[in-house]
Formats: sequence, C-alpha cells, structure tokens
Amino acid sequence: MPKITVDGKIIECKDRQMVLQACNDAGYAIPQYCYHPGLSIVASCRICLVEVEGIPKLVPACQTPVRDGMVVHSKSPKSVANQKQVMEYLLINHPLDCPVCDQAGECHLQDYSYEYGRSQSRFEEDKAKKPKKDVGDHILLYSDRCIMCTRCVRFTREVSGTSELYVDGRGYREEIDIFPGKPCNNKLAGNVVDLCPVGALLDKEFLFKQRVWLLKSIPSISPADSGGENIYLDQNEGKIHRIRPRYNAEVNTWWISDDTRYSWKNIHSDKRLTRPQRSQYGSQVEATYGKAAEDAVAGLREVVAKNGPGSLYALLSPMMACEEAWLLGKLIRSIDPEAMLISGPAPTTGHDEIFKNPANGKQTFVIKAEKVPNAAGVRRVIEMLGGAHATWEDAIADEPKPELAKLKGGWIVGGYLSEWIPKKNPKLFSGFKVLQDILASSLADSASVLLPAAAWAEKDGCWENHQGKIQVFAAAIPPPEGARREGDVYYRLLGRSGFYHAESVRKEMGEPFAAVKLPDANAVEPAFEFVEL
Repeated sequence: MPKITVDGKIIECKDRQMVLQACNDAGYAIPQYCYHPGLSIVASCRICLVEVEGIPKLVPACQTPVRDGMVVHSKSPKSVANQKQVMEYLLINHPLDCPVCDQAGECHLQDYSYEYGRSQSRFEEDKAKKPKKDVGDHILLYSDRCIMCTRCVRFTREVSGTSELYVDGRGYREEIDIFPGKPCNNKLAGNVVDLCPVGALLDKEFLFKQRVWLLKSIPSISPADSGGENIYLDQNEGKIHRIRPRYNAEVNTWWISDDTRYSWKNIHSDKRLTRPQRSQYGSQVEATYGKAAEDAVAGLREVVAKNGPGSLYALLSPMMACEEAWLLGKLIRSIDPEAMLISGPAPTTGHDEIFKNPANGKQTFVIKAEKVPNAAGVRRVIEMLGGAHATWEDAIADEPKPELAKLKGGWIVGGYLSEWIPKKNPKLFSGFKVLQDILASSLADSASVLLPAAAWAEKDGCWENHQGKIQVFAAAIPPPEGARREGDVYYRLLGRSGFYHAESVRKEMGEPFAAVKLPDANAVEPAFEFVEL
C-alpha cells in the first residue's frame, strides 16, 4: 500500500486513491465542499487545494491521485492563504441568514468560516440578491445562499438519472435551476437537501420547524419497503421532525427514497388509536389497558374451551419486530398449543423501481416493490416456532382449507403506515378477535378487544430485509398516552417480569438473531476507492 506524508503525518492509502479520500479515511481533516464519495469529482470549490512537494502550483486534493512517498502540505502558508481566499470569495454575496436558516448548526460554510476564514469581512459593496425558487413538491432553493458546489446537479444526473437540475449561466451569474416544467420530483429528490453543504436547498416539511442542535438522532430502519434502508430519526420532545439517510455500503449507501423520508407522518396522525376498548353487550366500551388485555386472553381461552385445540390463530404483521412476532407466537401457543400462525398481508406495487447512471448504465439505487419492512423476518420466525402456519392469501380465500375453516378467534396485529384491511372483511375476522393497531379502521370498530399499539418508531427490535439481512433499530420516541408497545403487552401476559427488552428476546431466539446489534453511532463512512468520472 502506498504511503504519503500529510503535514508530517504518515498515512497509508489504497492504490489509485485521491489525496482527499486518503485523508478522509485516516480521519485527517481537509476542508471540502464539492467532493462527495458517491458522486463524480469536479474539483470546483477549490478550498481543498494543497501544496505537494515537487509540483510548483497548488493542486486539488480531491482530484490528485496518491503516489508512494508523496509529501503534502495542507497547512503551509500557500495552502492557508488559498483557504482564506476561497472562504472570502464564497462569503462575498452570501447573506447573513444564519439566525433564520435551517442549515445553521450543520452548515459547512459556518464551520469553515470559523476554521479557515478571516475574522473580518473586507467587502463593503451591496450583496447580490437572488430570488427564492420552488423547485419541487418538497424542495425550496434559496439561490443567494448557493456556493455552486453542484452536488445536487451531479446527484440528479448520476444517481437518480433524471437530470432535473442544471447550472444556468456562467461566472458570477451562475445559478442552479430546473428545466421549465420539469420540477425535481423524482423518488429520490429529497437527497439533494442532505447533499447541500449550505442552506440553499431546504425541505419544505422541515422548514422553520426546529433548530438542529435541539434534535436527537436515533438509528433506525426504513418502514416503507423491504429494502431495509438505514436511517436516522431526528426527534425533539417526543416528536419526529425529519428522517435522514444513514450510510450502509451493503444496503442503501448514502441515499434513501422519499417514501422513507416522509414515512414519519402517520406516527403523529390524528387517527392514532389511543383508547383501549372491549366489547360489551354488542358495543365497544372504554377500558383500562390491563383490563382489556386480561379480557383478550380470557376471551381466547373461552374460544378454545368451546371449539377445542386448533381454533385460534395469530396474524403476525410484517410491521412487527421479529422479537414481537416471536413473543406473540409464544403467547398464542400458550393458550392453544395447536394455534395457527399466519403471516400478515405484504402489499406490493408490482415491480421494483431501479435507478441507473445514464452515462455508464451502473445501477445506483433500488426501491423495492414490497411495501412492508419485515415480511421475510415474520416468515423466518413462523418457521422457527414451527406448528400450523398459513399465508395471508390462504387465510382470505373464499373457500379456505379445512384447518383454516376451523379457526374461531385470534390475535391480529396491524401497525401499517396506511389502510391495510380489505374492503370486505374476510371470514377469518368473523369470530372473537383481539386487534393491536395504530390507526382507526373498520376492523378497529368491530374488534372484540382493541389494544392501541406503538408505531414502528416507538419500539426496539429488528427487521429482515429482502436480502436476508437482519438489522436492529431503536425506539426514537415513546408511544402516545393510551398506547403500549406490543412487546410490553406480551411480556405481561406471558408472566414475565419487567419490560420488553429486544436484545434479551433475540438471545432467547438464538441464531441468526442473537448476533445482531445496534450499529456504532461513531462509525466512519469510508470513501469510494474509485470514482466513476
């Protein structure tokens, strides 16, 4: 492996790496705006210029390949003078919007102005003022804040392949814009907001909502489909305000879909169920959670007493954590040892959406057609538990199999992001039914016992994506008052002490679940070894 010396420090590099990539991998800070490991290198911002012994002029660190024995100076007088000049140039027309800008606290311009800029401005003329632009359903462009790093333009060309954004004009008249009648509304459009190093591209949903230093970030997994995209949930005071991508080289790299980005909305919906109910004399009445749960078990025991073993079922939703599905399977089998486990509905859109780089045909992102996160995990848990089992398609058939026709009551789990119950209730739902769900529905209105559940962002657990990769997620916020996590309910009804603890349940389940853990929050994102130009 080649070795280079940067400011007196020896750094081991990968072959054909750029100087900036090698420094990033080694944790050595060199300022950068236009460079991103998932995009082509354009070397347009010029703040990463460094002095290399043997080369008379400064060279861009992002575009200069390493060679064994190379000596680089990023803190020499020439390099420091360039950094100050670039910062001064970028700030000439940049407005002093920091007090109202959503990017404040995460802004590279703020950070580098402090680290590499001048303490005072020498600019005395009036700043140029440019209009604010609406460039998409979710995106606003503040043109006067833009530093022309072109990350957003390269993203729409090289990752989404839709090319809505382009650079209009030249020189000091340059602006980012959209082609007439072609707004930036592709399924990955929200990523340009994450890419913007300053406050030029902003998310309308997050605009003026929160200061980023008040937000707490919790690692989680996308609930929007079976892709298993890694995300951060940013919350404050029990409310989620935004979702950001979390790097995972094997799953979603640096990007997430807009379906994932806005999947938090139903968590704070007015339609959330928050009142436990039980059926009494043909109508539903409110009850305490403890009483409702006890009535649920008593009702299921009565069904088994009347109809014999094999008369109960549990409908395991693909929105459940694998640990919760395991506990519910254990619970229903403790009441009826021959109870049937049914995998819940997994809606699909027909086909995967595949994004490619038009220049080289390389696949850059896939949005999966299966619109639930854990169908594979639920199937695995059902297989591990053994015994009678069936699919959702079997359960809702007009002429069910004999073992399904025998079912007279069961435990149903929802938790979907939207309406999931068929317009015509299947025969399966005609007997005694306990429902755990998050949103109001026709089934909630007719449930024998209704137990308001926690949404996906309100509990811990793990999901298995379409690749068979099991990934852990953590609770970001507590459930609303009146709702409880499914795991806590099962713990109590199984007679276990304490509260639901996902890691303990995974150890009980054994491999492959026992080995998975939450990712390290301080893990460093590696740079690409080679960049497609």
